[in-house]
Amino acid sequence: MSLSPETKAKLDGVSTATLTTILLKKGLRNVWLRGAAPWSSGQARVVGPAFTMRFVPAREDLATPESWASPTSTRAAVEAMEAGQIAVIDAQGVTDAGVFGDILCARMVKRGVAALVTDGVIRDAVGVRGTGLAVWCAGVSAPPSVAGLTFVGWQEPVSVGGVAIFPGDVISADEDGAVVIPAALVDEVAELGVEQERFEGWVVSEVERGVILPGLYPPNAETKARYEAWKAAG
Repeated sequence: MSLSPETKAKLDGVSTATLTTILLKKGLRNVWLRGAAPWSSGQARVVGPAFTMRFVPAREDLATPESWASPTSTRAAVEAMEAGQIAVIDAQGVTDAGVFGDILCARMVKRGVAALVTDGVIRDAVGVRGTGLAVWCAGVSAPPSVAGLTFVGWQEPVSVGGVAIFPGDVISADEDGAVVIPAALVDEVAELGVEQERFEGWVVSEVERGVILPGLYPPNAETKARYEAWKAAG
């Protein structure tokens, strides 16, 4: 899908915590990517369409350094990425073989890729940090990907941290981790997210002035009326 600038701007202001709540209300419970933690403290929130990549467990005849020159390789996949996309890598949860290192991450930055999100790990930690690429992962490991994984393709459905992700779904990642928004729900979720963030900001201001939580959050009829009056007043 194409993520419009207007929708992206809305999602840029919506936390992953809020997104999980909104998606839960729509019946989607499994949207938070296990193992994909912010690699560096203070990384800014990123939002973008998923560019999916898939590894399977290593098979010795295929997972070789020579495979890096194959048409089906992580190198080829990087060249298919578009600016603003988020590379979402299914690494099978393997944590002793790094899916990407500094050279591939540097090339991603040159292509304008927004971030890398994986349930696996990266390698060349100092170099990757030097690229400035935002990364959500399960840690770092010195061995290369072929030590534990075989790369098999890109832009196909994947499972990252036990979550199904399809090409074009939208990823939002912040200090709480990474969340997938199904493509068909993106615009609606963005609208609901903006309103939820506005309401919760108002609730915080009410708490700060001493209002008790029962009847405030979740709101009763009187609280809803006060909130709507506050919104109307600008």
